[in-house]
Amino acid sequence: MLLHIIARGKIARSPEAELVARYEKRLTWPLKLTELPETGGRIPEPQAPFRTVLLDERGKDLTSEEFAAILGRWRDDGMRECRFFLGAADGHSEEERREADLLLAYGSATWPHLLARAMLAEQLYRATTILAGHPYHRSG
Repeated sequence: MLLHIIARGKIARSPEAELVARYEKRLTWPLKLTELPETGGRIPEPQAPFRTVLLDERGKDLTSEEFAAILGRWRDDGMRECRFFLGAADGHSEEERREADLLLAYGSATWPHLLARAMLAEQLYRATTILAGHPYHRSG
C-alpha cells in the first residue's frame, strides 16, 4: 500500500526535512511526498481504492499499535493508497473532516507544521515495523 503524505507548504532544507528523509529511507512500504502551496495547487488523483487520513487537532490520539493495526487492516482489505493530509495554518474544512476515513491527532498540543510532518513520517515507519514484527518499536 502506498503511503502518501500530502502537505501544505514547503519543508525546504531544515532539521525536520532531515528527519522526514531519514524515515523515508528506512520505510520498506512505498512512500510518496506531495507538497502543495499554502492555497490552491493540484492534489494528485488517488490510486483506488484508497483511504484518507487528516492530521487534525480534533482527531483521535492513537497509540502506535492502534495506528499500525488500522494501516494493517486497510492494507489487508486491498487499499492501494493511504493519503495523509497536513493542512495549512487554518487546518481542514468541515467537509474535509466529514469525508476523511480517520482524523488523527498527536495529543492535545498544537505542533509546528514541519514537526508534525516529521512525526508522521516516524509513526509511519514505526507502524510498518510493528506490522513486520521488527524490534524498532520496543528498542527505540
